[in-house]
Amino acid sequence: MLSLTGGLLSSRSQLDVEDYPRILKAAGIKQKGLHSLRHTFATRLVNGAKQTDGSIRSLTPRQVADLLGHSTSQITEMYYVKKDTQRLNGITAGFNL
Repeated sequence: MLSLTGGLLSSRSQLDVEDYPRILKAAGIKQKGLHSLRHTFATRLVNGAKQTDGSIRSLTPRQVADLLGHSTSQITEMYYVKKDTQRLNGITAGFNL
């Protein structure tokens, strides 16, 4: 994590309590808890972003687990990743389930 001056913080405990709201405001993000942003970050990385060619670029749960510092991707999938079910619409259309 970076400080307001751009320096690298070695642990979350070094983030000054007063810095966090200012960082959110500077980024144009309404006040949220740090853990809430962590969940959103993980979910958006796994669900991906639509590219100009129409494809979706995303990371695997294992890659996101590494970024979050989890020992296994199971932790990431269980607690942080909420699959975008809108992308599943129509996949099973025509199957006799």
